[in-house]
Amino acid sequence: MKRFLSLFAVALVACVLTATAPRAGFAQQTTKTSSTTPASSSSSSAPVDVPRIISAFSAKETEFRQALSNYAFTRDVTIQSIGLGGEAKGEYRRVSSFVFDDKGARYEKITFFPMPTLTDLLITQDDLEDLGGIQPYALEASKIDQYKFTYIGKERIDELDLYVFDVQPKVMPDPKKTKERFFQGRIWVDDKDLQIVKVRGKAIPETKNARFPTFETYREQVDGRYWFPTYTYADEDLVFKEGTIHMRMSVRYKDYKKFGSTVIIKDVDPDEKDPN
Repeated sequence: MKRFLSLFAVALVACVLTATAPRAGFAQQTTKTSSTTPASSSSSSAPVDVPRIISAFSAKETEFRQALSNYAFTRDVTIQSIGLGGEAKGEYRRVSSFVFDDKGARYEKITFFPMPTLTDLLITQDDLEDLGGIQPYALEASKIDQYKFTYIGKERIDELDLYVFDVQPKVMPDPKKTKERFFQGRIWVDDKDLQIVKVRGKAIPETKNARFPTFETYREQVDGRYWFPTYTYADEDLVFKEGTIHMRMSVRYKDYKKFGSTVIIKDVDPDEKDPN
């Protein structure tokens, strides 16, 4: 991991997508997400201003979500059910490009989508919505005040010093009363830029027929400013009333390109005669 931080005008004449390659960030890890590593104690004796840190990364989450709407990108999703021998028994694969039309509206263009062989238990509408919500950006800005943040300590991962927080809703959602989805888990915040760079947790609430895996999402810096998601991974046994299913998921986000426009304005000489 390197110290490179931050990871998406309709044109009257032409629309331009300016390519921006993600800068180095967290190394993509593929260990089982159910394992946890306690945060280490900070070697600094300086007090930690927890309210200021929470306020800072909350504001950044709002900014990043808004910025993301101005970027095109590619998302490659693979969800599998795993057999006893470790082989894939069923699979859901979907590769999409999120691009802009000539009016500046972004839409999903599916580029690869073979017939799924995965049971409906492992791929539901909620799962698909999580791909664009809870997993890449765990904390929805409008719900920040509904969460409780518990400061755990500091960790050093590669070259980054990180504040670690456990996160959970202040009031646990009742699936019988609400369809809102919340995040429960842990976040890692860079101690210099006060931005979330890693997330581990799951979407809640769950029911007997709706189970969601514990996932890890890593982010990298794009355009020297925004931390956008580049990799999400999950590998877990999910217990349904019909039985236990071992599922594995990987989602890669890449090719971030900022949407822009080029407009050429030309002065017209009033004495120039109209050729028509």
